[in-house]
Amino acid sequence: MTRRKSLTLSGMLLVLFFSGCSGPQSGYEPARRELPAGYTGAFALRAPDEPAEPGLPELTESSGLSDYLAYAALNNPGLEAAFNRWKAALEEVPQVKALPDPRFNYRYFIQEVETRTGPQRQSFGISQVFPWFGKLNLRGDVAAAAAGAAQKRYEAVKLKLFFEVKDAYYEYYYLAKSIAITKDNMTLLEHLEGVARSRYKAAAASHPDVIRAQVELGKLEDRYLSLVDLKQPTVARLNAALNRPIDAHIPAPAEIRIEQVEVADAKLLARLVQANPQLQAIDFEIARQQRSIELAKKDYYPDVTLGVSVIDTDESIVGRPKDDGKDPVVASVSVNLPIWSRKYSAGVRQARARYNAARRDRTETANSLSRQLKTALYRFRDGERKIGLYRDTLLPKAEEALKVTEADFRAAKGTFTDLVDAQRILLEFGLSLERAFADRSQALARLEMLVGSQIAPVGNKSSRLDVR
Repeated sequence: MTRRKSLTLSGMLLVLFFSGCSGPQSGYEPARRELPAGYTGAFALRAPDEPAEPGLPELTESSGLSDYLAYAALNNPGLEAAFNRWKAALEEVPQVKALPDPRFNYRYFIQEVETRTGPQRQSFGISQVFPWFGKLNLRGDVAAAAAGAAQKRYEAVKLKLFFEVKDAYYEYYYLAKSIAITKDNMTLLEHLEGVARSRYKAAAASHPDVIRAQVELGKLEDRYLSLVDLKQPTVARLNAALNRPIDAHIPAPAEIRIEQVEVADAKLLARLVQANPQLQAIDFEIARQQRSIELAKKDYYPDVTLGVSVIDTDESIVGRPKDDGKDPVVASVSVNLPIWSRKYSAGVRQARARYNAARRDRTETANSLSRQLKTALYRFRDGERKIGLYRDTLLPKAEEALKVTEADFRAAKGTFTDLVDAQRILLEFGLSLERAFADRSQALARLEMLVGSQIAPVGNKSSRLDVR
């Protein structure tokens, strides 16, 4: 092969190389186009940072809820899986935005073609397909919207994980309080049983009073043992959210903080509609399907293929004609013929059906989330009402009633049955108060999951509950 031919072939290979290297190689910011009515999400995406690998916080007696949330965020496999799905969706954008790979063509003539300027032995060529105008941008927009939806699904998984940790944490707190209150009441009932025995020995009380005290004490011991047995599945539930062995030891929460928050229905509903990541993910899905409709319409138009080839021609063996041995350079243009209109029409109809389905999904999801919000608001307010009722009214009266009833029994003015009933009421009121504290905290955690952010406390009003 002559030097001139070598240079020609080298030039073609360089064009091939740089054609293959063209196209986006990094992050992509999709074009800002019109979005469906009611769409509020940002269309520009930011690539997520790689998760760091810091040490997990140690869960000790002094650990608070924030330590548990940090542990779950760093260690939960479901959250990490959602994060990687987001990353994978982002990497789809530069792939669909790039041009198809150029093609290198080689032809060898089994029989040489004799021409006036010499015999032709082989040819080399490259070609590149260029999709119809706007196709690549639309493909990028579709992939970017899918990545946006994946980001919001990741945020929804994180919020749900935090709710599950809080819900299990508060339930564990209630269980610890129930065990402590029941144990205190067992001690109290043992004291009352001792009083009944003493009065029976002094012939001031009947033997059935002693039996009644022992029966009540046995029932309370059974309740206590059931609560102790419940500790294992409760701890397993919290360990599962933290991705720890289900039988790993977790100290009982020492305290929970009760803060006064504003829970106006209209404001929270507006926050839910605007900031709930499930709805935002559907907004991105609606935008994705809208772009898909435009992309499907592009299939009616042809793609264009441009190419260039060189035919390797030897020097003529007959004489020395003009352009002897010159390699012909051939430019080519080709297009596909989109003649199957029924196929393309079906693609457009399919994209429109998915778009309509996404819009209906958003309405259905918004209705379901709004219903959950109303239920959580009821449970939050019901918990607050019961806290005020039991803490400020019923529990102090039950304690006072027990003291008066015990004094009457010692003075032979009351029956032992009245004393046992007063003790039982005190136990139930104490447990109901702690149940109300846990219910309120769990309802607040659900509200924060639904509205997509923490509900800030009002002023500095807060109270701390200690496990005694």
